[in-house]
Amino acid sequence: MSEVLEKKWYVVRAVSGQENKIKGYIESEVERHGFADYLEEVLVPTEKVVQIRNGKKINKERVYFPGYIMIKANLGGEMIHIIRSITNVIGFLGETKGGDPVPLRKAEVNRMLGKVDELAINTDSVAIPF
Repeated sequence: MSEVLEKKWYVVRAVSGQENKIKGYIESEVERHGFADYLEEVLVPTEKVVQIRNGKKINKERVYFPGYIMIKANLGGEMIHIIRSITNVIGFLGETKGGDPVPLRKAEVNRMLGKVDELAINTDSVAIPF
């Protein structure tokens, strides 16, 4: 494609606990249907947490926004239908009935990506199960 596709950030609502699996499904389905040019990035916001179990520190990654996946894509053509038809995808955040999904504002994107970068660096939080 010679034209440059404008890609915006959208939030996909998914079944909680299945975010990483759905991320893989989105990437493979888009590739399978030949729309790889339309999708730039799929992001599941996670944070690193240190848990103490049996006196040992265990590093784990926890989903920061359960049930939400961020995608940067151009939702032209069949992209909306491909993503909605994936198993365990509920829909898009902020979509109107029968309409197109609403992209995130620039300020929201900067705040979310800044938070994701901050969570990736910080490993200070300790979760102690009771």
